[in-house]
Parts: sequence; structure tokens; C-alpha cells
Amino acid sequence: ARRGQPPNHDVAPLAVARRWPGPLPQRHTSRPLVVYEAHARGLTARRPSADAGTFAAITDELLRLAELGVSVLELLPVHQFDPDEGNYWGYMPLVFGAVHRRYARGDAPTELAELIGRAHDHDIEVWLDVVFNHTTELGADGPVYSHRGVAAHDYYAINEDGEYLNDSGTGNIVDATSPFAQDLVMEALDRLADLGVDGFRFDLATVLARDPEFVRRIGDWGSRRLVRLVAEPWDMTRYQLGNDFPDARWMQWNDRFRDDVRGFLRGEPGLVSALHHRVAGSNDLFSSPTSTVNFLTAHDGFTLYDLVAYNHRHNEANGWGGTDGHEPNRSWNCGHEGDDDVPDEVMTLRRRQMRNALCLLFLSAGVPMFVAGDEFARTQQGNNNPYNQDNEISWVDWERREQFLAQEDFVRGLVELRSRQLALVDGEPWGDDVEWFGAEGPPDLEHHSRSIAWSLPGLVVMVNMWWQPVHFDHLPPGDWMTLVDTVDEAGFVEPTPVTGRVEVAPRSIRILTSSVD
Repeated sequence: ARRGQPPNHDVAPLAVARRWPGPLPQRHTSRPLVVYEAHARGLTARRPSADAGTFAAITDELLRLAELGVSVLELLPVHQFDPDEGNYWGYMPLVFGAVHRRYARGDAPTELAELIGRAHDHDIEVWLDVVFNHTTELGADGPVYSHRGVAAHDYYAINEDGEYLNDSGTGNIVDATSPFAQDLVMEALDRLADLGVDGFRFDLATVLARDPEFVRRIGDWGSRRLVRLVAEPWDMTRYQLGNDFPDARWMQWNDRFRDDVRGFLRGEPGLVSALHHRVAGSNDLFSSPTSTVNFLTAHDGFTLYDLVAYNHRHNEANGWGGTDGHEPNRSWNCGHEGDDDVPDEVMTLRRRQMRNALCLLFLSAGVPMFVAGDEFARTQQGNNNPYNQDNEISWVDWERREQFLAQEDFVRGLVELRSRQLALVDGEPWGDDVEWFGAEGPPDLEHHSRSIAWSLPGLVVMVNMWWQPVHFDHLPPGDWMTLVDTVDEAGFVEPTPVTGRVEVAPRSIRILTSSVD
């Protein structure tokens, strides 16, 4: 199929094509945004159901997600992608505005619309990851499926010598300055929004930002259709995180949050000042916390468990000799690589480190996002780039959930705690609401420091990633009780009054509240 043979694109023949559903209304959640990134097939592929791996099967997960506190289900690409290319994630698009047939029992767009409607019934928004920056036609020697066969120079960025620009790393990029390419993207967005989609996450959005006016045109469209827009603000040659992105109405994936918090969690020195900015909504990068989508894990990279179980990527199954995938990962295996014969004390520390990570994610200003299965320690066996692994490496393992039910309860509790803290969910910069302090007074910003604390109205967070206990001598005025201590296996503890000096154990976080519901 790649070299002149008729491709098997697994698309419905015209004779049985159905009418496109909609237009259906968007329905924004009434709850603070908490994003759950999932693969439309991988989320349920291991469920014992005839519908496993389809949109229909996802509807059976909605109640659990709603009770967990998730208010946004973000699906990896569901547009029709090239099944011959081997990209399980769906990042080799064939048709921007169609829905991948494999994710449905029958008519794919209708079943996606039905899923969105059911999600709205649970007060959950549905966002789609969309890939408008390139197509599966690769470079100059790639297959001819669509645009290349029609008018390649109207859709692709091509040099005068005929070389395709490859700022996506996949062989080509769409020419975002072309009115033909722009109209194609807008038509695809309209079609998908007609299914009730509430938001779109744009893969390598800086490719589209080659024409800033086009990004603002999409922003105008999003405002008009009440659709949220999220940028991945980089590609292989450009990085526009923060106020460098041409439209402030877009939210942005914040990889600085990922990297700085990961580094702090594993005890790297010199990161206290960076952590200060990250938990405060990356106020060194954004004018408003509503702009930053904070994440520690996503589809590309380690899962939360693998982040505390592997120092190195283990990607041999991908077929590239273990050389693919991001390196380094700023991970720490807690003293033992992998899952074979893990000492009890190592597993205890791993569970604590996951609780630490979750605390920093959910108690930071901005929009938190985590990847499906992190709530019960899903593992990809150290594979940080399973883009072609349509198998148990990538699928959510529901049997594993039984081993980590306490972690799922902890996530639920953190989301609920977050929802009660106005400073975390009102979208306003913290300003005078926050007070920063260290063990003996002001925060210690020296290179050696690995601890910091802050208080907001009704909340104190004390963080110690040192391998020795740290004592915080001066609490803000008020009647405080310990609500969370990540040393405890449950995380949440029986509320206990705190006065005077507070000890925070090695590699742990304590959270105090002034009232307990």
C-alpha cells in the first residue's frame, strides 16, 4: 500500500455513507477543568465487552470518571488516519474531517456524537486532539493519497527545489499560509464541532502559527462556536510557550511545568525558584493561570508509575533499537530499575512519590491534566514512546487497578480538595492571596534547597524533596489541621490539629487546612 498498491484505508464505501450528525451543541462543564487524556481504543481495549475499544465502550467509563472528578475527556486523534502506517496513536492523518471507522461498531461520527452527548449528561466535556500540521503523505517520495495528487503546492510547505519542509518530523508540514490549506482546516473543525465537541488540542500548533493571523482566525472561530482551543506550542524548529504564542485566547500545554516539577520531585538541586513559578500558574510565562495546561504525563512519555520506576526508556518493542522516544525523562526509579523483584521499601517509596506528584499537579494554579490509568499506576513497562504499540503495552490494564485502589481514592480526594479552594479554580493570579515561606522564614532559594511551602486562604502546602526531614518553624496565623501527609499510604489522614513547629518527612508533602468539611 505504501508503494503504489491500492491502500486499505478501512473507510466506509460511498454506497453506505450516512448523513453527518448535527450540528449538536457544545456544553461546557459546570465544574473546574480537570483533563483526562485517553486513547479511544486503548482506554477500553482490555475490558471484557463486545464493544471494547469503541466509542460505545467509553460511555461505560463516564460515571467512574465523573465520580473521580474528571470534567474533560480529551481523546487522542479520532480523525481517519492511515491504518497502513502503524501509528496506533493516530498522528498520521489521512482525512482531517472524517472519524476513524475502527473506533465504532457502525457509523463512526454518529457514535462519537452519542458518546459526547452521554459525556455531557455526566457534566464532562469532550476535547479532541487534532493533527492539522502534517499528513500521512510523508515527504517527496511518500505515497499519493490526497493533497499531493490534487495540488501539493497548495497544501504543503515545499522549497523551490521540491524539498518538503519537515518541521513535524513526519515528512511534511501543511502550508499554514495557504488559503486552501486554511480553508481545509476550518472546514474540518466545523465538521467535528458539529458533533458537539467542546474543545480541540492542536498537535504542533506552531506549524499553524507560521501565519499568526490564521491562529487568530481559529481563535475567532472558537469564540464564536464556544469551543475551547489548546495549543501544543512547539514543533521541531519553533518553541512559543507562553506569551510568545500569537493568540492569548488559546490554552497551552506547559512542558516547563512537566520538566521542572519532575526534576524537583526526584531531588534535583536549584529548582525551588522554578517550582515557585510552576505551582503559581507559571506566572513567568503566562498572564493568567487559565492559559496553562499543567501536566506531568501524557501519551508521549512515561506514565506516572513509570516515572518513578525507570531511570531509562525501554523502547525495544518499537523496532528502533531502543533509540526512539524522548531522553532524558527526569525520572527516578527509587533505587531499582523496573518491576522485577522490587524490594518492598522501593515500592513504598514509589507509591509515595506518585502521591507527591499528584499533590503538586492538583494543587497548582492552572488546568491539571493526567493520562488515563495514572490514577491507578498504569505502566507501559518503561516504554516512553509506544506510538506503534496497539497491544497490552499501551492499553489500560484494569486488573492493575485492584492493586492501586488507594491511589485512585487519593486522586478523587485531591480533585475534591482542589474544587474547594477558590484560589486554585477561579482563574485569577494568586497575587496577595499567596504567602511563600521556608523552614526558617522566607523561602530558601539557594542551589542546595529542596523544600518550599506556601499558604493560600484556608490551605497550607509544605513540600520537602530532601532525603532528610525538614522542620517548618512558622505557620501562617490560624487554626490548622493536617489533612494530607504523603508518607501515609492513604495520603489523606484523620484531621489532626497542628501548632508550632511542623516536621515534614523526607520526600513528602504535608497539606494543612483551616477547616474540614
